[in-house]
Amino acid sequence: MTQPTEPAQPTEAQRTEDQRTEDQRTEAERLVVSGIKPTGRLTLGNYLGALCRFVDVQHEVRCLFSVVDLHALTVDHDPARLRALTREAATLYLAAGLDPSVCVLFRQGDVPAHAELSYLLECTAYVGELGRMIQYKEKGRDRPQTRVSLFTYPVLMAADILAYRATEVPVGDDQRQHLELARDLAVRFNQLYGPVLVVPEMTPAPVAARVMDLQDPTRKMSKEDPDDAPGAIRLLDPPDVVRRKVMRAVTDSGTHVRHDVQAQPGVANLLDILGGCTGETDLNALAQRYASYGSLKRDVVDAVVALLTPLQKRYADLAANAGEVDAVLRRGAERATEIAAPTITAAKRALGLGG
Repeated sequence: MTQPTEPAQPTEAQRTEDQRTEDQRTEAERLVVSGIKPTGRLTLGNYLGALCRFVDVQHEVRCLFSVVDLHALTVDHDPARLRALTREAATLYLAAGLDPSVCVLFRQGDVPAHAELSYLLECTAYVGELGRMIQYKEKGRDRPQTRVSLFTYPVLMAADILAYRATEVPVGDDQRQHLELARDLAVRFNQLYGPVLVVPEMTPAPVAARVMDLQDPTRKMSKEDPDDAPGAIRLLDPPDVVRRKVMRAVTDSGTHVRHDVQAQPGVANLLDILGGCTGETDLNALAQRYASYGSLKRDVVDAVVALLTPLQKRYADLAANAGEVDAVLRRGAERATEIAAPTITAAKRALGLGG
């Protein structure tokens, strides 16, 4: 039976807009938190849409970046593969240019504050609002072996942000609902127990954040696809693999090159990738340079390879010195724990825990 559609309700964060304390912040008070889930090998989309943004913003405000390995436990997984993917992602963070002397870089699972604050926030969250989360409805609802963690992980995501009193979180459309929940939980906690948590702002992801699948340009390139998926360019793919994937990319009927996402999604995706790799923003002007799909694809190959080659070299150097990466993650976890400690202490005291 079809369930009746629930009327849209304003969020608590929207209803209490005037209560936010972060409206007037100095540069020194701004703090950005973000991370990537290690559920697959990182793709070109992760690089252009996230890592490049991380590298830029680390020089503008205080930043904490994590590999959110706890989120990978919400579905069936291979522990050895998770461990390897987490290390690979952390090494790619460094290879991309994240500077541990400027930002805090750590593994989420190394900082107990995430799980601790997550439970405290679960004690203020409602079953109804978690049941409305899109990813739960799509991946878990009415499936008997759905893990409880898939239902509650948006609260863990909120804890990832609120533990550090982040003032802003870069977010794409696919994560907007989760950040609204984080804001709602912070507002509700503060109303019930006192002003402990900072309500974070959403900052929009850049235009180049969505790189689409080369074989199905109607969906985003996904790190969760099989490692050998032909539509996903992995950051560690060698040049010959990149060439094969791009040259076999789906285009469209016809031969005219133009940036039209609706009529020519395949060609538009290739132009997006080329623009993202070269820094060109006028994609209509970029399209006018090409008389054929073949020449466009060849230039996309060259641009992707040119972008990834230095990244892969830095990765190889770092991977050869595992102790250096371990030291960065250890120091990052220690620093993250220090930053989160006052929030955890204040939240527990506000709830009536402790002496």
